[in-house]
Amino acid sequence: MDLSLLFPLLILLLFIPIFLSGRRQRRQVQEMQQLQASLEPGDVVVTTSGLRGTVVDASYEDTVDIEIADGIVTTWVRGAVREKVNVPAGDAPSTDDAADESDTAAVREESDTAAVREKDDSPNGTSRT
Repeated sequence: MDLSLLFPLLILLLFIPIFLSGRRQRRQVQEMQQLQASLEPGDVVVTTSGLRGTVVDASYEDTVDIEIADGIVTTWVRGAVREKVNVPAGDAPSTDDAADESDTAAVREESDTAAVREKDDSPNGTSRT
């Protein structure tokens, strides 16, 4: 094989992956901008820092108000919204179910702590929790 053809071929093989990754990155940026522009009140979103909340006001161009807990609304730059979370309407727990779940979780935590105390084999006889 001629060496004069080998060098351009090698350069071409190096630039193809760079070109394809650039296209993929531009497409991802465009999809993210479309997502952030399409936010509406009621959407459940996750921010880039991992905070999950519900959009309550998306009327401003650069910011969006997100409710992170009952009555606690924070303002975020639209660019901080990473993704929308699909929450089926039937899967949202009612207030009674949430109270039952928290009671069950507390009982489960107490039993786990007791199990840790029982399994402890510390040399001085004190239990670690």
